[in-house]
Amino acid sequence: MWQAYFGTGLVSTSEDLGSQCEPPSHPELLDWLACEFMEKNWDIKALHRLIVNSAAYKQSSHVTPELYSKDPYNRLLARGARFRVEGEIVHDIALSAAGVLNLKMGGRGIMPPAPAFLFVAPASYAPFPWIDESGDEKYRRAVYIYRRRTTPYPFLTTFDTPEGNTSCIRRARSNTPLQALMTLNETLSMNAAQLLARKTLAEGGATDSEKITYAFRRTLSRKPDDAELRTLENTLNRQRERLKDGKLNALEIAAGKDAKADALPKSIDAKEAAAFTIVARVLLNLDETITKE
Repeated sequence: MWQAYFGTGLVSTSEDLGSQCEPPSHPELLDWLACEFMEKNWDIKALHRLIVNSAAYKQSSHVTPELYSKDPYNRLLARGARFRVEGEIVHDIALSAAGVLNLKMGGRGIMPPAPAFLFVAPASYAPFPWIDESGDEKYRRAVYIYRRRTTPYPFLTTFDTPEGNTSCIRRARSNTPLQALMTLNETLSMNAAQLLARKTLAEGGATDSEKITYAFRRTLSRKPDDAELRTLENTLNRQRERLKDGKLNALEIAAGKDAKADALPKSIDAKEAAAFTIVARVLLNLDETITKE
């Protein structure tokens, strides 16, 4: 539980506890938490509540050069935790920001859009009938994505999600260019950007700054500062110029490669939707969007 909140457990090798592992960073705290857990009748919610209400958890993740030099891995807990969230949550953040995350509980595994070549030879040892979901089902939480052992779902694999056929106590966290390409270009990521753009145009307000602030708050849960707002306004205006000059295909960006002319609601202009889709892609691809801090 401590590892889930702070990124690293009180024993860093949480998958290997014993005489040969690294000693606990805070042995007395570990003993005290274990006793609290036991004496409160193994109440998991109570232990979660205890940790999230602690001064250690409520700290800012801001770090000074001096503090970093003394404790680069934050093992002394002098600052709040900062780490990229799990792959399933990266997936769900994009859909939630777009306002389409399906919160239905339980049911069958789903098959969201995936490249067709993955399920035929030689990528797959045998053909597999992966049928892309339609409607609200494709926007279900990532925990319901169908897990095929021989063909892992690419988005989750790229973000270090384990395959699910073996127990995984501690996940690896990598930082690769492929992850940025996923949040920019993967089918559901692009779809989330398009839907966020439409929602922004419909509900974001009258001016560009109001619309950008609306999308920013949906993605990052805070308002942009002046410099961030200017940067995004400049990005929006540059994309409008490119669309006006015909350098970009507005309908393809706003609704998809094979979209027809009626793919967008009549109240939404294709070029405006495309420009805001590009801004939405920027927001969904920010480090802060997929980082717990």
